[in-house]
Amino acid sequence: MIDDLAVADPNGLAVDDGSRRRGWAELRDRSIRVARFLREEAGVGADDHVAVLMRNRVEYVELILGAIMAGVWITPINWHLSRDEIEYVVADSGAKLLFSDPYFASVAREVSAAGRAQVLLAGDDLDAVLATASDRPLDPDGPAGGNMIYTSGTTGRPKGVKRARPAALAAGMANLETLGRNIGLDGSGPHLVTGPMYHAAPLMFAIYDNANGAPIVILPRFEAAEALDVIECREIAHTHLVPTMFVRLLRLPEARRAAFRAPKLELVLHGAAPVSVAVKQRMIEWWGERFVEYWGATEGGVNTLIDSADWLAHPGSVGCALPAFEVFAVDASGGRLPAGEIGDLYCRHRTVARPFEYHGDPEKTAAAYLEPHVFTIGDIGRVESDGHVYLADRKSSMIISGGVNIYPVEVEQVVQEHPAVADVAVFGIPDDEWGESVKAAVELTPGFTDSPELEAEILAFARERLASYKLPRSIDFEAELPRHPTGKLYTRRLRDRYWQGRDRKI
Repeated sequence: MIDDLAVADPNGLAVDDGSRRRGWAELRDRSIRVARFLREEAGVGADDHVAVLMRNRVEYVELILGAIMAGVWITPINWHLSRDEIEYVVADSGAKLLFSDPYFASVAREVSAAGRAQVLLAGDDLDAVLATASDRPLDPDGPAGGNMIYTSGTTGRPKGVKRARPAALAAGMANLETLGRNIGLDGSGPHLVTGPMYHAAPLMFAIYDNANGAPIVILPRFEAAEALDVIECREIAHTHLVPTMFVRLLRLPEARRAAFRAPKLELVLHGAAPVSVAVKQRMIEWWGERFVEYWGATEGGVNTLIDSADWLAHPGSVGCALPAFEVFAVDASGGRLPAGEIGDLYCRHRTVARPFEYHGDPEKTAAAYLEPHVFTIGDIGRVESDGHVYLADRKSSMIISGGVNIYPVEVEQVVQEHPAVADVAVFGIPDDEWGESVKAAVELTPGFTDSPELEAEILAFARERLASYKLPRSIDFEAELPRHPTGKLYTRRLRDRYWQGRDRKI
């Protein structure tokens, strides 16, 4: 599609980050030159690795496409990581080249000085090397590259995830289009990137839509009011949001929310973190039935989908398996559970025996598979008889109190419904009698002040809606919860203060 548009609409908008823009011909040309530079001048061979440490900007798209064309693995790096964590990712990936931008130039050069990788800055430096690189198209029968994004590292060091990829470049580029169409990203209108492009979802969903002909509009960062303005004035058709963005949008003044009009907006994908039923219902009431929720991960991609109409009939579900997958729950011994029973969720890929592997860690890779084709991403949940999947929690987040399993997400979704609660995290803390007890950390909605009376009110609200053993025993009021821009909550930062000096067994 990009090749066709480069000829049919060479100056039509392909990518725009507010400061820089590319037409279709320029995007294709620069992506080819990235690939030629990597293979012919930078000494990066097929199956070698490069990395990217930069804020949201147009070069991200060129580097991803160029790496695929060059048969190279490319790793976007979370810019919130510490210098040591960035160095670890560069070293562990074996990146020969680190693309950065002026904002992160200092830390990139520190990592380079440690002998990790050469640095090339986006802007004048990258433009100069691309100006002299060959623009000769790559062999369509040559190898296809891919991205290798690092997991969030809930236990131990994060690991790079290598998704299975087509062997040949032509098939790899066609695969981008197919993956997009499978989830509604058909290129029918502009695609808005709202989140950090080092994260798999906003980055690759935009790439898929672009491969089908959608111009990409990139926000440098998410600001609720600005996002509404851009959706309206740029006539955005597709975007991806996370639940924290829903909450921030819903906090906007009522007059601004009432004035929002976006007749061209067709599809709002969301996932990456759980969403409370109440918050999603409010978004559907406001924006209409444009929301499509997915369940998946960096490892296996998108495994389930559910549109708004189906979700309203099955609130809380993350949908049914896509045609390429089967989803089921298993018990501790790996045996399939009957419909409706909670266990470890597994996905079966119907055609690919090993949809992903962890870079340099065959043991972790093997542990993710129950058998060929069947893998887990560490979630707990149930599958009903009609095929609808419901998540309970991450296995690593489960609280075990008195031998009973408690799933924090279930508790969080109830507490979130109280009007004073802007955000909530639930986790287990040490308890000499029960092993763990349930603790809630709450960020308050503006206008509310923490007090013992408000704590009692929130706990009473939860008591009316939850079994007694699931109730938080107390609440910590926090000025702001440590939530990642992608929507994931760093619960460990809240929980670890209670577990210091203890040998945790669960």
